[in-house]
Parts: sequence; structure tokens; C-alpha cells
Amino acid sequence: MKVPMLDLTEQYSELREEVLKTLDEVMSSSRFILGDNVKKLEEDVAEYSNVAHGIGCGNGSDAIHIALQAAGVGPGDEVITTPFTFFATGGAIARANATPVYVDIDPVTFNIDPEAIEKAITEKTKAIIPVHLYGQMADMTRIAEIAEKYNLFVIEDAAQAIGAKHNNKSVGELGTAATYSFFPTKNLGAYGDGGMVVTNNDEIAEKSRVIRVHGSKPKYYHHVLGYNSRLDELQAAVLNVKFPHLDNWGKLRREKADTYTNLLKEMAGENVVTPVEVEGNYHVFHQYTIRVDKRDELQAYLKEQGVASMIYYPLPLHVQPVFKDLGYKEGDFPVAEKAAKEALSLPMFPELKEEQQVYVVKKIAEFFNN
Repeated sequence: MKVPMLDLTEQYSELREEVLKTLDEVMSSSRFILGDNVKKLEEDVAEYSNVAHGIGCGNGSDAIHIALQAAGVGPGDEVITTPFTFFATGGAIARANATPVYVDIDPVTFNIDPEAIEKAITEKTKAIIPVHLYGQMADMTRIAEIAEKYNLFVIEDAAQAIGAKHNNKSVGELGTAATYSFFPTKNLGAYGDGGMVVTNNDEIAEKSRVIRVHGSKPKYYHHVLGYNSRLDELQAAVLNVKFPHLDNWGKLRREKADTYTNLLKEMAGENVVTPVEVEGNYHVFHQYTIRVDKRDELQAYLKEQGVASMIYYPLPLHVQPVFKDLGYKEGDFPVAEKAAKEALSLPMFPELKEEQQVYVVKKIAEFFNN
């Protein structure tokens, strides 16, 4: 049996007629930039996030950068974040000409450790970027308390967490702003790149809208240095077709996660540490990520058996070559470094079949029992 990491073909088959009809309407209108589809998506995603504003942009990486710039983060500022994340988190801070300050993670959720945040705050600290990794929100209650105490901005990197909740609060409600990615593999994925900033802060929303169009307002008059990062109309049209299905897809992902957890506990026992949904959180399982010893050997074995898997992420940001001038070294953040050696994400998508999951878990159990 072959089990892919992600298979979007069944989803497209179900939505094909509606997607093609919507795309044809966009093509016939000949309006491709910041049209009605973008406006509708911005409004719907903002409402879904229980905030006032949505600002569509070119991709999730730009969304973080735009939010930082709109918050006034720049040269001389420090931004505290996690080293256990995709490069875009640290890259956006550096692109804003600020300094990434990394702190360790919680070993259960893989998310940033709030107590480590407070210890890292200096007079140069301007913002915090918690990353809601794999689809589970960080401890935003505690992070918001810290931010208020020290008067800091909080930009939530929610690239993997649209639809997630923390104590019945949505992404974006407890922070200054939050950012989404609509990369095709995401829970709500376009057929190309796309991203969005969501916020309750009127000033950050207005600045974000200006920054994404070269810093221009009115057109051809530039008071700030922005750049070209607009969510295009075709991608927004696709996302508008998909958006009504998001919650159901999230429920299906949660069901697949429960199936994996039950099977792994039954068949693999103590060899596998399964994901934990923290009390008060609603996990949307963008990834189902286990922790195992001999992770690389297990991944190689699964590949031989036709099972895809992914390592998110093999090298924490604090030891990435591009950040060597920050002065971090291996051993500085042992929890993140251990996670980078043990984390393995298994196939996860709403259309994943139970027989595929049984096969995956059988192969994991075989590896440890051989």
C-alpha cells in the first residue's frame, strides 16, 4: 500500500465544478487584483477569527513581515520567538531589520514556553511571535499577560492553525494581530501562494493595507516603504469555495488524529509519544506529529514500506547557518533540539482512509518490534 503525506485530488474532485465556475467568473470579469473575491475572503476570515480586519497578502511569510512593520518593529528592536518553527518566522523578523531572540519550547505542545519569554525580555524587546505549531495554539492567556505587563506587541504566527482555539478564543483575539498562510498544503489551502493578516487593531490594519501595495496611499503617493504583496483574485476565489468546508475538514482531521492515537497506543505502546491536546485548546491537526527514538531510521523504514512522512523541523532556527551571527550554539535550547531529533509527522488530510492509517501504524509497530 502507498500512503501519501497529503493527497488533494479527492478534495479537488468534490469541488471541481464549483471551483472552475468561480474561476471562469473571475476570468470573465477581467479583474484580477484586490477585487470582490479578496474583499469577501478578508471579511469572512476576519469574522471567523472574531476580529475586525482581514488583509489579504501574497503569502504567509509576507503576512508576518507586514504585521511586524505595521506594528513599527524595525532596527534596534528585538522580537522573541521560538526556534522550533519554519524559517519564515525568524526570516520575517530579520527582514524587518530587527533581531530574532529565540527561547525554548514546551516539550508537550512544541510551542513556545511562556516563562522562557519573560526571562528573555530586555529594554529592546518590541514584540513576541508565538507560533501555533501543527495546529494547536500556544498558551495565549499567559503570553497576553506577559505582553500587557511589558507593553509588547504579539503577532501570532498561525500559518498552521486556522480554526484553532484557546479557551474558546480564536486565533487573533488575544494577540495584537495574527497571520495565516494559504499555501496549498494548509488546512485552508489555495492553488498557489496566499496569506492574510487579521487584527482588531485599526491602525495596524490600515498600515498593513498600505504596506502590501508598495506603501502607497493614495495611489502613486508613498509615505512608507512597502512592497508588492497582494492576495490575487484567482486564489481568493478558490479559497472562497473552500472556506465553507473548513470546519468540517477540521473535524475530520481531529477524527483521524483520534484514530492514530488509539491505534498507536494499542500497537506501538511506549515506543511512540503521541500528540497531546492541552485542556482548553481545540487542535486542528494541520500535522499529526509523534515523537520517537531512532526517528530517522523509522522514517527510512516507512519509506521502504510506501508510507510518506515529514520532519518538521530538522534544524532549529538558532543553529541555522544564516543566523550564526546571533551567537547561538547547539545546546542553548535543549528542548527544541531534542524535538528536532524526535519529531515525525505522519500522513494527515481529511480524506485519509482508516485502512491507510492502520497500515501506517502497523508499519511503525513492525519497526519497533523487529
